[in-house]
Amino acid sequence: MSPTFVDNDGQPDWRKIGYHARSGFAVLLSLIVLVGGGWFVVDKAHDAWIEWRTEADYMGDGKDEVIVVIPQDASVKQIGDLLVQKGVIKAARTFRSVAARQPESAAKLQAGRFRLRAELPAETALRMLLDPANKVALKVTIPEGRVKTQQWEILTKELGLTEEQLAEAAKSSELGLPSWANGNVEGFLFPETYEVAEPVTALGVLKQQVEQFNKVAGAVSLEARAKQAGRNPYDVLIVASIVEKEAARPEDRPMVAQVIYNRLAKKDMKLELDSTVHYAINQFDRVTTTEEDRAVDSPYNTYAKLGLPPTPISNPGQSAIEAALAPSAHEYLYFTAVDLDTGETRYSVDSAGHLENVKLFQEWCQSHQGRC
Repeated sequence: MSPTFVDNDGQPDWRKIGYHARSGFAVLLSLIVLVGGGWFVVDKAHDAWIEWRTEADYMGDGKDEVIVVIPQDASVKQIGDLLVQKGVIKAARTFRSVAARQPESAAKLQAGRFRLRAELPAETALRMLLDPANKVALKVTIPEGRVKTQQWEILTKELGLTEEQLAEAAKSSELGLPSWANGNVEGFLFPETYEVAEPVTALGVLKQQVEQFNKVAGAVSLEARAKQAGRNPYDVLIVASIVEKEAARPEDRPMVAQVIYNRLAKKDMKLELDSTVHYAINQFDRVTTTEEDRAVDSPYNTYAKLGLPPTPISNPGQSAIEAALAPSAHEYLYFTAVDLDTGETRYSVDSAGHLENVKLFQEWCQSHQGRC
C-alpha cells in the first residue's frame, strides 16, 4: 500500500483513504458533469441549427415544376422575394445569404423565364437560375398575310398584351419604320417566329417585327431593286401584300404580281381584287365578295377605283416581297383560283378566258358548300 495511506505503525490510515476517495470522486463527478454538459450544449446547438435551417430553407430536391419570370435589372433581393412568392424558396434572406457567399455567380443572374421547382433549397434555386438549360424561351409565331389587327389578336392571346397597348405602340416614333412608310405599320410587321424578351411590352414586340422587316428588306435590296424597276418601294410592298393574300402556291406569286403590274399599266383598268375589298370591310373569313361588298365606299375598294390601295393590305413574307420585285414575264390580265384545296390557279389574257375560269371556280364552290 502507498505510504500516503498508512500510519506510522504501518497500518492503513482510513481517514486519509476516505479523504482521498472523496476528493477523487469529486473530480470524477466534475469531469462527468463537464463532459455531459458539453455534449448537452453541442446537442442543443445542433438541434437549434437544424431548427433554423428548416425554418429558413427547404431541404431536398423540390417538388412540382414552377415557371418564374425574372424581370430586367432585378436585384438579388427582388429575385429572392419573387422566388418566395412563387413558392420556390422559403425565405428571401436565405437566398440573399447564399448569393452573398457567391458574388461572382450572383452577378451572372439574368432576366428571363426559368423552369424551377417548388420548395427548393435556396442554393439549389440559385444554381438552377444560373443554368442555361433551365431558361425557357417565350416565343410567338405570326403567320404570313395577316393584317395588323389579326396579328394583335395573336399577340393578345399568346403574350397577354391588349389591343389598346399595341395600337398605341404602333404610333411610336421608336419603331424604326423606313421614312417611306409614312408612319403606317401595316405591311412592316414582318411575319416570323419571334423569341420575345421579358417583361413583354407592346413596343418591344412591334420593334422586333419592324427590325426584322428592315433586315429582310435589306437582304433582298428592296429599295434599290424597286428603283431599278422604276417603282417606289412602298408600291412594291403594297403589291407584295396583295400577292400574299391572292396567291396560294409559291409558283403563283410571281405570276399574280405580274398580272397586277399588267393591269396597272392599262390606264383605264381597275384591279378588281376581292382581297382589297376584304380589307375595306374588315372581313377575312371568306374568299369571295358580294355585290354589296364591292359597292363599299373605300379607297381600298379596287372594284370602284383605279390603281393600288393606299397602303399594304397585309403583312407579307419574304417570298411575296421577292415576287413583287421579280414578277414573271407574261401578258396575262386575269387570274382565278379554281380549287381552294390544291391552290390551282388559272390565267387568261382576256375576259372571255377569265369567264371560263370563273365557271370552273363556281363549280368547285357548288361542290364544296360553305368554302367560298
